[in-house]
Amino acid sequence: MENKSSDRRSQDHIVDKWAKHGQVVSSHLTWTETKVTPEERVQLLQHEAATIWLTGFSGSGKSTIAYELERQLILNGHVAYTLDGDNVRFGLSRDLGFAPQDRTENIRRIAEVCKLFNNAGILVVTAFISPYRADRDMAREIVGADRFIETYLATSVEVCEERDPKGLYKKARAGEIPDFTGISAPYQPPDNPELVVDTSKMSVVDSVSKILGVVSLRFRDE
Repeated sequence: MENKSSDRRSQDHIVDKWAKHGQVVSSHLTWTETKVTPEERVQLLQHEAATIWLTGFSGSGKSTIAYELERQLILNGHVAYTLDGDNVRFGLSRDLGFAPQDRTENIRRIAEVCKLFNNAGILVVTAFISPYRADRDMAREIVGADRFIETYLATSVEVCEERDPKGLYKKARAGEIPDFTGISAPYQPPDNPELVVDTSKMSVVDSVSKILGVVSLRFRDE
């Protein structure tokens, strides 16, 4: 009876934690544990799972760095996957816009996906503006602080607007794009990120190398 009671408390804690980030609609749920331990996944993949969360203005280089980082991880024999801000809006978040509440829900969904990937042992790289501190803090809590590597691409909005690789700043200035971060919507810089990278001062190669320096601490020797 004591074990069953303990299991029930554990399951209630999981449901309560999820409820903090959005109402759990379904009832009568039971969490089912895997028979594979995290350490067994580490031994198989030769790295500890992590989420490298790139945040910064549009044009700061998030997608460019994310995909090059993913490529370097794969070339070095590690299992990695990139979640890109635009790409997820073609599927997972296709029903969401860019109003504050939609941005929050988008980040919650992405964080839950990162958590699943990390539980499978995979290194995840994300490329999202994620402008609100509270949303990034929520993502950290969902993923787990021990797995969350917040990486602030600290390139100024002036430099990003000058780059304007997709022409979005020009459209935002013309009033064609509402709620555009840095123009008509705010960006709240991280207070204490694990990494800071300014792509106006560092090349893509150097930026990726700096991030790899931190991620490589999670690699295991063969």
